[in-house]
Amino acid sequence: MSSSELLARIAAAKVAVLAQTALLHREFGRAESKWKSDGTRVTATDVAISENIFRELATQFPADQFFSEELAATEAPIPVTARFSWVLDPIDGTNNFALGIPNCAISLALCQCGEPIYGVVYDLSRRVLIHGGPGFGLHDGERTASVKHAPFSRETLIGFHSPSDKRLMPMASGVLSHFKIRGLGSATLHLAYVAAGILDGCVDYNVKIWDLAAAIPLVRATGGEVQFLNGEQLPMRFFDLQMKPIIYAAGGPAMCARLCELMSG
Repeated sequence: MSSSELLARIAAAKVAVLAQTALLHREFGRAESKWKSDGTRVTATDVAISENIFRELATQFPADQFFSEELAATEAPIPVTARFSWVLDPIDGTNNFALGIPNCAISLALCQCGEPIYGVVYDLSRRVLIHGGPGFGLHDGERTASVKHAPFSRETLIGFHSPSDKRLMPMASGVLSHFKIRGLGSATLHLAYVAAGILDGCVDYNVKIWDLAAAIPLVRATGGEVQFLNGEQLPMRFFDLQMKPIIYAAGGPAMCARLCELMSG
């Protein structure tokens, strides 16, 4: 794959995501929602954004594979067979979106051989497109940004969602006792804000690969790390709606190592 073909995909991804922002803002706090069998919320806007983005990209790159939580044809694991694939969370933070809480995002990852290599995240709350990947740097709107590499302290801010499985609370207690925390209700934004240097780090216990795929290359773009604590998740071999929740920590290398240490007891 030549660099020009890769750049064409990156450009198309940004255009496709930005084309859906008017719909996202128009339906914000207004879209009717329903609850799925897995306990997560979905709106018609989630489905429409998925369909619109993938229709646009598939027209340009018909040999690629396209994976979305809302458009999977089957709940059985789907093998990743194409060299290039896309993982989309049309609205990460659907609960917030439906309730009129602005912490939500469109999250699109470009993967090569199952590995996320470029991420495009539209942050509704700040009306900013965050995008980048290893070798491309990180752009937070018009600003060039980076993961924080400064020493951490009790003033350090960590993105944090409480474990749904309360048996994991001992893993959370160390983080809670050492750092200030912020819980935005969007795993994508937690990780994207680490990439942009807004948060110092983040941890989660409840996420799936579509929540993280776009933001992982954002963090890696400027030397940050994402560490999985319950089994390696990448490269993605299957897209599996029934996958088990991912437990991870992210930040600059020192921050990530400290979070992993605290989560390990």
